[in-house]
Amino acid sequence: MRNDKENIIVNKTFDFALNIIEFSEELYKANKFSLANQIFKSGTSIGANVREAQNAESKADFIHKLKIAAKEADETEYWILLCLQSPHLQSPKEKMVSDLKEILLILSKIISSAKLK
Repeated sequence: MRNDKENIIVNKTFDFALNIIEFSEELYKANKFSLANQIFKSGTSIGANVREAQNAESKADFIHKLKIAAKEADETEYWILLCLQSPHLQSPKEKMVSDLKEILLILSKIISSAKLK
C-alpha cells in the first residue's frame, strides 16, 4: 500500500530528473542529440522506478524496482562522466554530480536494509 508521507529518495530523484531534463535540453541545443536522449532516458528513469517501488506488491518487488533504479543511476553516472571527461561535450553542474552520488548511496542503503528485514 502506498505511503504518502515525506520520502527523501522520492523527492531527490524527482528533483534530479528535473535537472536532467534541463541538462538534456542544453545538450540538444549543442546538437548532441544521441547523448541527450541517453541521459534523458536513464536520468528520468531513476525517479520513475523509485516511485514505482513505492507501490510494490511485495518486499522482493520493492527491492527489484530499487535495483532497477540503481542500475539506471549507474548508467546515468556513466553518461555524465563522459560529459565531464570529453572536451567536446558540455559538462553538467557540479551539484548534479554530487546529487547523483548521494542518490546512489541512498539507494544502496535502502536495498541493503530491505534485504536484511
